[in-house]
Amino acid sequence: MDAQEIIARRVAQELRAGNLVNLGIGIPTLVANYVSPDLKVFFQSENGLIGTGPIPEQGMEHPLLTDAGGRPISALPGACTFDSAMSFGLIRAGHVDVTVLGGLQVDAHGLLANWMIPGKMVPGMGGAMDLVSGAKRVIVAMQHAAKGKSKIVKKCSLPLTSARPIDLVVTDLAVIGFPDGKGTLLETAPGVSVGEVMAVTEAELVVPDKVPEMKL
Repeated sequence: MDAQEIIARRVAQELRAGNLVNLGIGIPTLVANYVSPDLKVFFQSENGLIGTGPIPEQGMEHPLLTDAGGRPISALPGACTFDSAMSFGLIRAGHVDVTVLGGLQVDAHGLLANWMIPGKMVPGMGGAMDLVSGAKRVIVAMQHAAKGKSKIVKKCSLPLTSARPIDLVVTDLAVIGFPDGKGTLLETAPGVSVGEVMAVTEAELVVPDKVPEMKL
């Protein structure tokens, strides 16, 4: 099981029946592949679709069905489409139960940076700021480190996405929550020790006496 699959499978466990869920670009799009068919979850694409399904198999893509990043998606029976204004109205009015976003950095208090790297071309901020501010629950799905540097940091050096902290971050090594604004190690990935997680984590985390492994 590769890193992206570990993250997507674990995030899928956080979803509940009846949730309206927005999936961001990248690893978050994989989450729909690991939700049980028996669990009725409504996935929203911010470009105007509720009822997205798993990523279509190669050759089965439809040119008019894409996510906000232009990547192919599928639509389940009963799916509905609408314009961008309606989509962002749902987000800003607090109707999205869960949003799953990628991240560049998450700090020790749960603040997220995920929309730009200064000095590099930025295609646009997309819906990240609206989603982090407006969704009822915010989950970040990202790899724990990039190019040998921790993405779980003491303080974000990149521009923040929102002043609101996220609720949970799921990486290929750990699940981290932020009760009382303090980064707390909740689970480790299968076969990964607490020591191994801490060795590649810049931020100081609260570590309970017992930290269970993810169940995938």
